Amino acid sequence: MKRIIYPVIAVAVIALDQFTKYLVRTNMQPGDRIPVIGNWMSIYYIQNTGTAFSMFRGNQFVTVFLTSALIIFCIVFIVKEHREGQRLIAVLFTFVAAGGMSNMIDRLTLGFVTDMISCGSFAVFNVADIGVTCGCILSMIALLVLYKDEDKEA
Repeated sequence: MKRIIYPVIAVAVIALDQFTKYLVRTNMQPGDRIPVIGNWMSIYYIQNTGTAFSMFRGNQFVTVFLTSALIIFCIVFIVKEHREGQRLIAVLFTFVAAGGMSNMIDRLTLGFVTDMISCGSFAVFNVADIGVTCGCILSMIALLVLYKDEDKEA
């Protein structure tokens, strides 16, 4: 797999996330809700000044620092895994890094992250959050599968 795949994935995730956020910000007011699947799923526009689950709300220094550290860690890990031939892990971590970058764009340009997907009583999230969450979960599964034989040898 060529190295070009990583920036292509990152640009696609960031573009999709920024586009959906733009649509919400230009067509809705904070607090507006549009039902999608009854009362269970809706487009619910909120401005999140915190990190995941609104932790560190209002503390932009901490949110920018944590997100920057995550992005740097992911990029270093992507390069390491690519060099070691673990391209699947590198691709999955690209989703994590891209989601972090897209939310960082919001934090630095708007002072908040635009969240809009609401499902049941779960936290409101966005496309970037989906990239981060799926990238992390699938990375854990892949790492368990890839390294399960090494555990038996130890």
